[in-house]
Amino acid sequence: MAAHARFSPGPALGLAFGLAMLALAGCAADDDAGAPPRPAIVVQPQPAAAALQIFSGEVRAREEPALSFRVGGKIARRLVDAGSRVREGEVLAELDPRDLTLQADAVRAQLSAAEAELALARAERDRYAEMLERRLVSQSLFDAKQATFAAAQAQAESARAQLAVTQNQRDYAQLHAPAAGVIAARLAEAGQVVAAGQAVFTLAVDGAREVAISVPETQVGRAAVGTPVAVELWSRSGERWPGAVRELSPAADPQARTFAARVAFNAPASVPVDLGQSARVYLVEGDAARLSVPLSAVGGEAGEAFVWVLDPATARAIRRTVSVAAWGEREAVVSDGLFTSDWVVSGGVHLIAEGQRLQPIDRDNRPVKLTAAP
Repeated sequence: MAAHARFSPGPALGLAFGLAMLALAGCAADDDAGAPPRPAIVVQPQPAAAALQIFSGEVRAREEPALSFRVGGKIARRLVDAGSRVREGEVLAELDPRDLTLQADAVRAQLSAAEAELALARAERDRYAEMLERRLVSQSLFDAKQATFAAAQAQAESARAQLAVTQNQRDYAQLHAPAAGVIAARLAEAGQVVAAGQAVFTLAVDGAREVAISVPETQVGRAAVGTPVAVELWSRSGERWPGAVRELSPAADPQARTFAARVAFNAPASVPVDLGQSARVYLVEGDAARLSVPLSAVGGEAGEAFVWVLDPATARAIRRTVSVAAWGEREAVVSDGLFTSDWVVSGGVHLIAEGQRLQPIDRDNRPVKLTAAP
């Protein structure tokens, strides 16, 4: 009985199987290339909370002049209130002008009398000059008339200058806005008598905005002028913008024992920054090399933690192994493997493949423009 020949796959069948797999891979790659990129929320690593000192503050205008009248008097009208937006040169309040008008009238009368005295002294001088030429009077008598004329002339000039001062004071009865902005505080009311230089309004001038914070004694050494910080508005939690300490009081508040500081920051033009908004100021201290990312951004495989980082040039996902120093309630502290300039996918890490092209968006579903590290 003839034995049946046993079938074994030869080299030709193996080659055919390999070609089929390559064809399938090529089809998958074509499908991936033709499909639109999947949206993915991306974030940049932030300094870990353990390495941050957080200060609460309030958004203020960089320029906040106290507005006051240059003369004293009784406020007759108050034309704006706290929160009113004003234009440059707009009248904010007026004093009762009656006393100032009377003063101007009195000085005007003094000027008229001085000019009359000057005219008489001029005529006397001219007459005595003619008499001196005829030698009808002595030189000393003419010199006396000349001195009287000079005194009358000086008196008239003094009265003229005094009238200009009183006219200016009458104009000072109106308080004008030195620049466009918002009335931040009203410190006087109609009917109140104020002295010259007494603050009536505080104006928040349009322009740069800052965060006013109070630095405790134990931290004042770390908050020197120029120290870099990050600023976050309460209304836009999770968004931090770079800033720096611009001003630090040289003396502590006698009651709170804290040092007043001003922090300048750069928010995007599309972000409204209103006066009085609450804000947080993050001051990096301690181990600033540790960064934090959301827990949802960290995956694990074979005992190693990894994140997906987007290539800024191609928006393709790159898997990167990281060292996690601590696991927090909402974030993971990474001690190695990340930089602050990286863009990390914050969720769905198990659905991403190496080299997959993604569409980066933020938490508000807005496109993110990736920027490469400098």
